[in-house]
Amino acid sequence: MIARLAGLAALSLLLGGCAATPGPADAASRFEVFVLGRAQDGGLPHVGCDRETCCAEARRSGRVETPACLGIHDRETGALALIEATPAVERQLGLLHELADSRPRGRQPVDAVFVTHAHIGHYLGLAHFGREVAATSGLPVHGTPRLLAFLRGHGPWQQLVELGQIELRAVEPSGSVELFGALTVEAIPVPHRDEYSDTVAYRVSGPERTVLFCPDVDAWGRHDGLLDRLLDGVDVAYLDATFYDGRELPERFRAEIPHPTMVDTMARLADRAAARPGSIRFLHLNHTNPAFHRGSIAESVAARGFRIAEVGERVSL
Repeated sequence: MIARLAGLAALSLLLGGCAATPGPADAASRFEVFVLGRAQDGGLPHVGCDRETCCAEARRSGRVETPACLGIHDRETGALALIEATPAVERQLGLLHELADSRPRGRQPVDAVFVTHAHIGHYLGLAHFGREVAATSGLPVHGTPRLLAFLRGHGPWQQLVELGQIELRAVEPSGSVELFGALTVEAIPVPHRDEYSDTVAYRVSGPERTVLFCPDVDAWGRHDGLLDRLLDGVDVAYLDATFYDGRELPERFRAEIPHPTMVDTMARLADRAAARPGSIRFLHLNHTNPAFHRGSIAESVAARGFRIAEVGERVSL
């Protein structure tokens, strides 16, 4: 544990001192959120990419970045939850258990899962809760009614439902649910490619702080007032940072995979970042995003009052 945290601290210095550190109020807080991954769906290295500047170097060095994911820990009861079940779910569960100093949990590794939408980096990990792997029992999986209908109607997720390994629980868009008796998780609709389900961001509110998780959105301007609604009452916001300025992926037609760029988001939220440095944090970085690979860019992001999320960082609720 000490070695892992030391490594995370060293990485935070490389990226401009971005790591979150608990203060006196944090030590007394019942709930905490951990960042368990910060990459786009395919992670880093990325299948199909042989670029020297990103994936080829990552393969040589053994660097691994996993898809965007948060973990929630109840210090009082030991309860755990995931926001997203990514393809790297085993690795991320291991990190969550380590960071939370969790007791052995066997075939029930968490107490709840929230999924934002049905793109591969966000729900494929649910398969690991099936009988071929963990064979969980009644694990609550929260999502919008449309997302749950997709899981209920398609294999292999359908089998998990039929065998009672996961229990689907609906969160209506613009609705909320209670978690662990003292947290509120609100689902906020966001515009995004909806081939299989709609998409939401989650706003998690505890006794002391509120955290926003919005890893995917097509454009901030698609809905009037979307950013204002998402950020209302939020202390720390984790936002879509798939692309830095859009130039890093010239071979793909970006209209097929729209996302706001980090440059655009920083321009829109410059006043908020200046007033509350570190309150806006970026994740869901594509493997080509130069902020992943060039320390000068990460430093410039930090100099403007923003942060690149660090795996292992903690925010108390």
